[in-house]
Amino acid sequence: MSLKEVGVSSSLASFYVRAGWLVRLGRGAFMFPGDTLQIGLTTKFLARRLPGLHVGGKTALAWRGVRHNVGPFERLCLWGEQPASLPQWFTRRFPSDYVAWSLYDPDLPTGFGLQALPETPDGPAVSVPERALLELLSGVRMRQGLEEARNIMEGVRSPRMEVLGPLLKHCQRVKVVRLCVQWAEELNLSWAAEARKLAGVRGRGRWCGKLPDGSTLILKP
Repeated sequence: MSLKEVGVSSSLASFYVRAGWLVRLGRGAFMFPGDTLQIGLTTKFLARRLPGLHVGGKTALAWRGVRHNVGPFERLCLWGEQPASLPQWFTRRFPSDYVAWSLYDPDLPTGFGLQALPETPDGPAVSVPERALLELLSGVRMRQGLEEARNIMEGVRSPRMEVLGPLLKHCQRVKVVRLCVQWAEELNLSWAAEARKLAGVRGRGRWCGKLPDGSTLILKP
């Protein structure tokens, strides 16, 4: 809730800051002296300003129990609907990466695959494992290492096909869909055959892309 919503004007807020009763974090953002910002509630607050903001990708998988050697200083992975810059007061406290790629076509229902964690129902929206997996795979070749992504994906043992299916169907990025299906087959995951069926045919010929180490990632139809 903003200060304005509880009847505190900008001038009164400035007075409270000068008096030491509030600490100004940034434009329109304050905290009480001595308080510690919690990552979940603070992210939810930020989502009120950035449309579609949610915890996604590797962070969402880790928060939902799918992880591989997650270090103590992992950056927070946030996704949103439009390009934006996270405020410095937030990134200073919670080092983050923000992604605003359009993975899905407009026919995917708004908010599909986004839910608060069961243990924090009042917390921010977090991608369910199926959506988080595709978000993770979208970063391969760029900010996400290939080997780590494969290791994490191997931990996604029993995705709900009623959730993964629509995500694959509406995903606009051929690389993401093919990577999900091909790696599921290479890793002998039990859901590989059904994923291929649900994904359908995506383009013709091979998809090729250069990796940072100079090798080539080849994805078959």
